[in-house]
Amino acid sequence: MSGAVVNCVNIRLNAETIAFLLDHSVAEVVMVDQEFFTLAEESLKILSEKKKSAFRPPILIVIGDPTCDPKSLHYALGKGAIEYEEFLKTGDPEFNWKPPKDEWQSIALGYTSGTTSSPKGVVLHHRGAYLMALSVAMVWGMPEGSVYLWTLPMFHCNGWCYTWALAAFCGTSICLRQVSTKAIYYGIAKQGVTHFCAAPVVLNNLINAPASETFLPLPRVVNVNVAGAAPTPSLLAALSIRGFRVTHTYGLSETYGPSTVCAWKPEWDELPLEERSRLHCRQGIRYIALEGLDVVDPKTMAPVPADGKTYGEIVMRGNAVMKGYLKNPKANAEAFAGGWYHSGDLGVRHPDGYIEVRDRMKDVIISGGENISSLEVEKVVCTHPAVLEASVVARADERWGESPCAFVTLKDGAADCSEDTANDIMRFCRERMPGYWVPKSVIFGPLPKTATGKIKKHELRAKAKELGPVKKSRM
Repeated sequence: MSGAVVNCVNIRLNAETIAFLLDHSVAEVVMVDQEFFTLAEESLKILSEKKKSAFRPPILIVIGDPTCDPKSLHYALGKGAIEYEEFLKTGDPEFNWKPPKDEWQSIALGYTSGTTSSPKGVVLHHRGAYLMALSVAMVWGMPEGSVYLWTLPMFHCNGWCYTWALAAFCGTSICLRQVSTKAIYYGIAKQGVTHFCAAPVVLNNLINAPASETFLPLPRVVNVNVAGAAPTPSLLAALSIRGFRVTHTYGLSETYGPSTVCAWKPEWDELPLEERSRLHCRQGIRYIALEGLDVVDPKTMAPVPADGKTYGEIVMRGNAVMKGYLKNPKANAEAFAGGWYHSGDLGVRHPDGYIEVRDRMKDVIISGGENISSLEVEKVVCTHPAVLEASVVARADERWGESPCAFVTLKDGAADCSEDTANDIMRFCRERMPGYWVPKSVIFGPLPKTATGKIKKHELRAKAKELGPVKKSRM
């Protein structure tokens, strides 16, 4: 109604990264929960020091929460922030708002990685937002009056458009300040939760929770939408046994979040649990609001055979695709080459038309549903005084699905290849990047290279696989 563009910022980013995002997006208003006010304050300070006399401070609004320690709210108000409820009182209830003149106008901006070297600010339009708001509810079979638990962060693709869908379907939002298995089970048992979304890492915690944190059996069938990373057949089977009805979806920030669904087939009901779960792991077919979905040869753009074997790139087009990346014409040209949006994911199409992701074309690490650029992590690791060179790949992680694994060659005589050195590198990284980017494992030794000096990442991925999953990691 205000004509503004919303940019939901990941609360897990560090102040330096947030400062970059605020600058790149030219933010004019910053609304922040009282718990994260000091993070916003530090970000603005960094931006002010960078811009100097050119800095124009945004309107700063703090959102109070009576369940929080009031000290942080009082601190924010003392620093000149406006309290949210007081800010609302300055509005005009009779304001004659006007809808967008053009559905192509921007409604939201979201950053896929927060990197300063290659900003990927995804710009979404009104038409896609309202079509997907209705589509996500229809695909899930979400009825009017659903009770939705916010285990999914709203900064992930605007909550996969459920922020808007719940308004359209008169749903109830139940918010969590911190996601925990106990809070999820409590919401189901005591607050009537019927639906929630989550990445596989959250669902893994849910099925492995101690009895003291669960409320089983479930009082009703609970609908779970899983995306953010591919779930394993064993996870889907375990959820089904516990009474969760799982909908498996797939998508990207550039497609408003999930835009394909593994639509359940009635004949699958007759199959053994293991076989059902294996089929359910496929990414499936397009949402009703997505006009085009295909798996193509990235060079010729010709569709690959629907044989479940031939690899191609997954591409999309239509109303459920972004306008483009903010201030990044080079990335836009690459992303929309050939008239399709290129996902960067390798997949196959099965004879029944269902697609399945098999690998990623780029070395993106997906940890707990968050995308991590291996190149950005490498840049920081390589600035450690004892590191000669480093390469980062994904390693299986029992808690987060995947986590960064750094293969490191040390400078001669700089340090020994010990656990203490590995811990020091991780500490070094933790001080310079978001916590979830920090390598959870560090392996020392020479890096395999091609004749031209390029690091053979495929060999490192094989080594990481041989190591097995990280048993326990913390962000």
